[in-house]
Amino acid sequence: MSMERTAWHAVYSARYATQDQRPFSKETLRRIAGFARPHRGELALFLVLSVATALLAVATPVLAGRVVNAITEGAEEATVIRLSLLIAAIALAEAGIGLLSRWLSARIGEGLILHLRTAVFDHVQRMPVAFFTRTRTGALVSRLNNDVIGAQRAFSNTLSNVLSNLVMLLLALGVMLSLSWQITLLALLLLPVFVLPARRMGARLARLSREAAHHNAVMSTRMTERFSAPGATLVKLYGRPEQESAEFAERATRVRNIGIRTAMLQMTFVTALTLVSALALALVYGLGGYHALRHNLDPGAVVSLAMLLTRLYAPLTSLASARVEVMSALVSFQRVFEVLDLKPLLAERPDARPVPDGPVAVEFDAVDFAYPSADKVSLASLEEVAVLDPRGGEQVLHGVSFTARPGEMVALVGSSGAGKSTIAQLAVRLYDPDAGAVRVGGVDVRDLTAASLRATVGMVTQDGHLFHDTIRANLLLARPEATEDELWDALRRSRLDTLVAGLPDGLDTVVGERGYRLSGGERQRLTIARLLLARPRVVILDEATAHLDATSEAAVQEALAEALAGRTSLVIAHRLSTIRAADQILVIEDGRVVERGMHDELLAAGDRYAELYRTQFSGEEADDLAPR
Repeated sequence: MSMERTAWHAVYSARYATQDQRPFSKETLRRIAGFARPHRGELALFLVLSVATALLAVATPVLAGRVVNAITEGAEEATVIRLSLLIAAIALAEAGIGLLSRWLSARIGEGLILHLRTAVFDHVQRMPVAFFTRTRTGALVSRLNNDVIGAQRAFSNTLSNVLSNLVMLLLALGVMLSLSWQITLLALLLLPVFVLPARRMGARLARLSREAAHHNAVMSTRMTERFSAPGATLVKLYGRPEQESAEFAERATRVRNIGIRTAMLQMTFVTALTLVSALALALVYGLGGYHALRHNLDPGAVVSLAMLLTRLYAPLTSLASARVEVMSALVSFQRVFEVLDLKPLLAERPDARPVPDGPVAVEFDAVDFAYPSADKVSLASLEEVAVLDPRGGEQVLHGVSFTARPGEMVALVGSSGAGKSTIAQLAVRLYDPDAGAVRVGGVDVRDLTAASLRATVGMVTQDGHLFHDTIRANLLLARPEATEDELWDALRRSRLDTLVAGLPDGLDTVVGERGYRLSGGERQRLTIARLLLARPRVVILDEATAHLDATSEAAVQEALAEALAGRTSLVIAHRLSTIRAADQILVIEDGRVVERGMHDELLAAGDRYAELYRTQFSGEEADDLAPR
């Protein structure tokens, strides 16, 4: 490696190193070794090849010196040709070993990335909903991208570089001392010029990089928010384009200025190292030539010393930054392990069993629940705060008990924040109760397999979330093996078949981010079609028509009638007129069931339900809807 390439490598290592001073335990190193264990054979071969590369790199200057000596001493032509062929063979061997090393490096590195990414991805999928409500998505994605790749470098780059550079340094130093210890010692006097600037420059580059990363992160967050469909709409309605542009330009200007300073600092450092290397080379040629002319040193030794000089300085410069690379890799591993060490609040028991066949009842038996505090479900670094919010753990549900018998509709009504959606989330086991039990089919949900519970209980939420994918892909989430006819049947029953058939790409039409290319009613009916395709025995509707206009609500209500027919259902109602036919209505306030009964009974009682009813309807409309 030339001195210029070595200098740029040092610049890169310093600039992109993770500056973190957290202590590292033997346990961290043991876990790293665990991830490396499946690749131990390839790693061993990779390290052997790295050592072989270092040996060949030192052999070439020695042979070049012998060629020069053979020429000056008037040796036979065959001797020079043999030495030249040997140098050529070493070059071919270096090329072959370099290709094999690169293949092994890529195989080990990409294999490690695959292992780490799948481990983190699978672990994150097991985390509770509270984890995702607290975590910044960008910070979490960074763990799967930047930190995983940073950890991978420990095996594909850092480990081999440290070993090969150390071997090359020792060999080059030994050969140079054997050729001329005086010239070697003089060359070593210039070492501080290489090592000290690298360390000082590293701190300055890292500081500039952190500042640039901060501004880039702010710009990325701003663009993500402004370029989403709801964000762009909000800016157009209430934003001031000139101010938005000015604030963005200010950040971008700062990044530009930092980029200029960084580029000049990098170039100054590289130029300085290359210049010092050239001066050292001049010293070797001058002093070595002087001794050669006085017959105190062979001419070939001068050439060998000059060629070995880069084999001495380049490894030293790389090793000077090796600590930064190693610490960066360890930090990356530790940041990945932080996520893996978060314990999922929900776990499937080894003896879990499926939901029994036949009609299904849903029962809440004296359920108490409090949402978990931040320290149980999140990390400060993922929320991008210094300290986790200590609040949390306040009880939300207090002794909630009710039963939705097979085929019955139980409606939940009450004020916002009363605990209705929490009850729905417990029924599908997005959380577990702190006390009491939630039973589906007569079995505690904690004793059921996750797959059978998901197949039994289907849920439609008020936001009608869709992925940025085709209509077909969004439907097949419910049942991947569904046929074309089954897809169209679900669309017909959700009153969407005519709309989809009229689209240019039909089922293969992309719905846009979060389904924003569809209207609110169309999105909601598509989520109902997905529910119909899943064929659950229990349906939970969490204010599925809360944000729809009257026309869209009517269409969705028709689709919901299909979804609820013959199924046990829990319906969280925003409009009380939609649940008049419920078999049982529960009024939830402050996490407690304060009333229960049928529509007419509750109105006649004149308590909280009647109050909610009078608040929502007035005048003649209330009289029309009142019990007769």
